[in-house]
Amino acid sequence: MSNYPQFYQQTKIPSTIERWKNNFFNNKLATGALFVLMSIILIAIFAPWIAPYDPATQFTDFTVPPSWYEDGVSHYLLGTDDLGRDLFSRLVHGARLSLKLAFTVVVIAALIGMLLGCITALSSVWIDQPILRLMDLILALPSLLLAIVIVSVIGPGLPNSIYAVAIVLIPHFVLVTRNTIKQELNKEYVTAMILDGASRIRLFTHSILPNILPSLIVQLTLAFSTAILDIAALGFLGLGAQAPHPEWGTILSESHVYITIAPWTVALPGLAIFFTLLSINLVGDGLRDAMDLDN
Repeated sequence: MSNYPQFYQQTKIPSTIERWKNNFFNNKLATGALFVLMSIILIAIFAPWIAPYDPATQFTDFTVPPSWYEDGVSHYLLGTDDLGRDLFSRLVHGARLSLKLAFTVVVIAALIGMLLGCITALSSVWIDQPILRLMDLILALPSLLLAIVIVSVIGPGLPNSIYAVAIVLIPHFVLVTRNTIKQELNKEYVTAMILDGASRIRLFTHSILPNILPSLIVQLTLAFSTAILDIAALGFLGLGAQAPHPEWGTILSESHVYITIAPWTVALPGLAIFFTLLSINLVGDGLRDAMDLDN
């Protein structure tokens, strides 16, 4: 028997965040979607430096096709719209405006919805049930239809469209927050903390909140895609952003009548919305799968 001491290699146990990260990046589709989404976000952030022209500047009195067309001009990479405005510049600035509006909507809806969700989960039935019935009433109508009704009542415009879309997203955050908190309250570690005399605030911040974060993160990504789609739809209907704002839905609204003679003016903003929504949804699905695998 050897007289030398025995050494054992210590196994490093990854943290929860590291496990989520590893699970997520093992999903190639979600990783690719994250790359596309980050590219779109970077384009939106650096839009003033990427766009070659001001999105509202008119250069010609006729529509120029994209540069790869026979009649295209290299100065206008994606061509121009019916007013001679550079379409590439408008799409780049549209990414900045659309993502900023969606971010504002999600922040408003998340803060109000999570607060109401916490109140309903930790309060008596006399407070819980009226709020839930109101949320069920809002969810009974399609989100876009309800947003159209709200904007029609308070008036069209960019600020009102933000309020309308935020209102229709609030119930989702309320229900997700309430249901996840209710599930955690039934677990043994919560009972143990209550028996130890932990206050409700300490119980929520130190135990419940870290365990409901995965559900809230997934809901944030889904709400972000819904906000982009609803804002674009309101812009297309003339109830959201108004010209000359280069919002993607407004660009579609201005160009759809020229789909037969200038199809790129409709196809390009439509593709921008499509790839943005697709990447956000794939990232959200990847996050959900990564967090589920960790359970």
